[in-house]
Amino acid sequence: MGHAFITAGSKGLGRKVTELFLQSGHNVTLTYRSDNKKVEELIEIYTSEQLHAVRADVTSKKELGNAVLEANNKFGTIDYLINNAGPFVFERKKLMDYTEKEWDLMQKGNLDAVFHLLKLTVPAMREQGFGRIINYGFQGANTAAGWLNRSAFAAAKVGLVSLTKTIAFEEAEHGITSNMICPGNITGAMKEASIEKSRRVPDLDTPIGRSGTGEDIARSVLFLCQKDSDMITGSVFEITGGLDVIHRHR
Repeated sequence: MGHAFITAGSKGLGRKVTELFLQSGHNVTLTYRSDNKKVEELIEIYTSEQLHAVRADVTSKKELGNAVLEANNKFGTIDYLINNAGPFVFERKKLMDYTEKEWDLMQKGNLDAVFHLLKLTVPAMREQGFGRIINYGFQGANTAAGWLNRSAFAAAKVGLVSLTKTIAFEEAEHGITSNMICPGNITGAMKEASIEKSRRVPDLDTPIGRSGTGEDIARSVLFLCQKDSDMITGSVFEITGGLDVIHRHR
């Protein structure tokens, strides 16, 4: 089976992605910033023969380099690069109220980190003639819509839309695909929840009647990483339960 490298893969939306890849027989290297407890929970379930965790801040080029080196030493070439980490400023405010530090954090964590990881992983993908890149956006990112009071985050992610598509075209000849997943309004416990759990909690604001979950995202990511999904590249997928159809942004 393959080797997945998942940033921020121990909790939040990354948790279910990690679990589904492990359950599907893949080896996983995940990065985490500080939450040792979440990592320990995973290690108790899955063995170190299949799972490797590396502490790394995605805004640090050096730490990303060290993480990829550890991953390669543990499981060999990275087949699936899952850029799940996405620093976020939760306080809603206008662009003029952002500090330079906050702006830099959004760009380094959501855009620059992907660039550095591509530089670190694509050469080996090219050599083997196979690779899968998955980036994360936000609902409506593909239309380059403005996002009031989230300008710094939105600017980075919309830039990532273009990067996702460009890499898809440039690396297609090497058997590498690049796609983006745009989660809808998945919050709180639902980030690590199953679809079954979501169906027991009605959500009248979402057309399908339930909230999105981490499992919804994980299933989509795993499908795009399959060998026979090579016809799908340069695409942006809205995983919103229908909210994007009427352009509602919660």
